[in-house]
Amino acid sequence: MTDETSFLLERLHAAGLTDVVAVEPAAGGLAATAGLARRGDGTSVFVKGFIEGSGEPPSDDVFAAEAEGLTALREAGGVATPEIVLAGRDLLVLSVLRPRPGTEAFWERFAHALAHLHTTTRSPRFGWHRDNWLGRRRQVNTWDDDGFAFFAQHRLLRWLGEPRVQEALGTANRAALERLCDRLPELLPVRPACLTHGDLWALNVMATPGGRPALIDPAVSYMWAEVDLAHVWTTAPPPEAHVFFDLYAELTGLDRDWRERMPILQLRQHLAVIAQFDPDWGAADLVRATLAPFRRRP
Repeated sequence: MTDETSFLLERLHAAGLTDVVAVEPAAGGLAATAGLARRGDGTSVFVKGFIEGSGEPPSDDVFAAEAEGLTALREAGGVATPEIVLAGRDLLVLSVLRPRPGTEAFWERFAHALAHLHTTTRSPRFGWHRDNWLGRRRQVNTWDDDGFAFFAQHRLLRWLGEPRVQEALGTANRAALERLCDRLPELLPVRPACLTHGDLWALNVMATPGGRPALIDPAVSYMWAEVDLAHVWTTAPPPEAHVFFDLYAELTGLDRDWRERMPILQLRQHLAVIAQFDPDWGAADLVRATLAPFRRRP
């Protein structure tokens, strides 16, 4: 085993899962180390933990908040999520999902699942009853009746204090982002809040053992549904996903202009990537391109 998987095995045993006999590396989120833990009876569970530096998570509630988000998506929104085996300070242990199948039929099923989530969980307020986490950064979810103010303050402007964002954008682009936020009511339609996954890039879409679409790694809040849609749209979904977008738009009654709104709605995710990861996989270039109309000419 590697140092990382040995670390996970130690933490699993310390948490009481002493029947785990081995941990193999597994693909997981960008912020945590993931593994597939084999138990003595031959079954496996998925485990992840923070091991950077001293191995401390950014807060004691990271995995508890994630587990709560998974439960909310499943119980309130009817979306499949992994079962929670353990959600502790150091570890999150979940049932094992499958990679999603590369078929149009799967993405059609996902369009129905996401549309159901977004159309059956509407809320008069934006936010969530607690803060949660996007990677290693706290996501502030203070309730607000105004979706434009909530999105501006807690999803866009909150990243301007991050050192990597300051360096990547510079003064002119940071000012442009503030001007964009002032104009959000002109740029985006009024939409209700609904329960959103909050970090819905394509790799967070998986499948249950029976082939049903399932979601992992949420950062839930009540927000505009199109924030989830924008994340799928702009994170290189596979070719077979093309059926998803038209069907989702039909099921939810989206207008024809929804594609034009995607770059603005995806700013939050790009800013989060810039703040936490180096390299940023082109996120800074995309942000600067979206902000170009809002920069003042010298």
